Amino acid sequence: MDGSTTSLDIVDVSEDKDSDNNTVAIIGGGPAGLTAAYELQKHSSNFKPIVLEADKIVGGIARTESYKGYRFDIGGHRFFTKVSEVEEMWKEVLGDDFITRPRKSRIYYQDKYYDYPLKITNALVNIGPIEAVRIGLSYIKAQLFPSRVEENFEQWVSNRFGKRLFQHFFETYTEKVWGIPCTEIRADWAAQRIKNLSLFKAVWNALTGLNDTASLIEEFEYPRLGPGMMWEKATELIEGNGGEVRLQEWVSRVFRDGDTVTEIEVIRDVNGVRTPYRLAADYFVNTMPIRELVECMEPEPPQSVIDAARKLKYRDFLIVTLVLDHADPFDDNWIYIHSPEVQVGRIQNFRAWSDEMLPEPDKASIGMEFFCHEGDGLWEKSDEDLIKQAAQELEHLGLATAASAIDGTVIRQKKAYPVYDGEYKDALDEIQKWVLSLTNFQTVGRNGMHRYNNQDHSMLTAMLASRNIMGEDHDVWNVNVERSYHEEFTVEEKSKALATVSA
Repeated sequence: MDGSTTSLDIVDVSEDKDSDNNTVAIIGGGPAGLTAAYELQKHSSNFKPIVLEADKIVGGIARTESYKGYRFDIGGHRFFTKVSEVEEMWKEVLGDDFITRPRKSRIYYQDKYYDYPLKITNALVNIGPIEAVRIGLSYIKAQLFPSRVEENFEQWVSNRFGKRLFQHFFETYTEKVWGIPCTEIRADWAAQRIKNLSLFKAVWNALTGLNDTASLIEEFEYPRLGPGMMWEKATELIEGNGGEVRLQEWVSRVFRDGDTVTEIEVIRDVNGVRTPYRLAADYFVNTMPIRELVECMEPEPPQSVIDAARKLKYRDFLIVTLVLDHADPFDDNWIYIHSPEVQVGRIQNFRAWSDEMLPEPDKASIGMEFFCHEGDGLWEKSDEDLIKQAAQELEHLGLATAASAIDGTVIRQKKAYPVYDGEYKDALDEIQKWVLSLTNFQTVGRNGMHRYNNQDHSMLTAMLASRNIMGEDHDVWNVNVERSYHEEFTVEEKSKALATVSA
């Protein structure tokens, strides 16, 4: 077979629906999808979760990949949270398999390495006393005469840190990550990712070593075999309790009758042979990108929702993991690369996360992370050329010679980051109103809500979605990692959402 399918090939397997329990079809086997399944089973025996994951392994972006015994993390996942329910689940699932790691990271900027979190002596030596004064004056100016308009990333950061510090430590790296100017990135991305941090707090932390800001934590927990270990174990527990996690199966269509989702079409891939089938369920939880979700709905949503979905954009990502012929060239967990002279955006040292990520103590495993768009020049490069480029850039940064890279592999990750551009907010609001009109369907997680959130935020949205299925009433759209969210979605708001969206 060539992998193509038609509706005539569909095998109806609606009998998979458990007659004794409510079946919950969960689209996606990343942190959100598996958390939803785990939460249902933890609190009730009346639900059978069926998780559908397109990949060969679970975990989504939080999976652990492996190459010749070298394990590596897709993007770096610290296990740190202020959400008690999330921490409780982590401990229930992995227990003693967590290790506590010191956090060490630096910023490479203008041929110098800056400690991050900021260390006052290191920063002053690198930046110089004259520029430090200029940064201070810029900060004072921002406090006295802030920008009255705070719509984009540049305005938001400059108001809190001063324009000069923005230009030094935010502008280049942010534009490398997103591929667009900071003036085109909405302020709400900054408010979500850098909240509770200011220049005053950063300097205070540098002087005292104290902080209450999640982005500046000094240590964190980590599964000894990488973050995927958490989701592999969660899968075992879900299946052991009567649920299912089906790998290499992805959803191609979602069928509804008015405001009720009735079944989904799933494509099963066995040794390259693709077979579609339909799966009925009582409830549905989605974590696939919300743009794709809208595109596969039948019948189609209103045209305004379709148009809104087409406005949502994503930033893709690839990681080149290099095996070096010598021990670790640095002991940081990761280094942020602000320099425009190289394309790499962040570099990980996997032994700094866990010794068990490497099979050989006299070798090093270094992850070179590149931000790109699917189909662009970087994405389309051959693995051989990417490995060569990564090694050359490692040498350019003075971390190791290119010749010391004796092996490597490449992983490409589509839709790693939802883009917060000028169009996304209104578009997402339109889609959200329509999704809320569906009675037995919820969408959660990073791509399921088009929100660049952390792992614990994705998990919390999934937990609350599961509790909604069990009869509670939570608004998953107002959750954030600080655990401040509106618990009740009022009857008036629900009625408004239903009234503004046609079936």
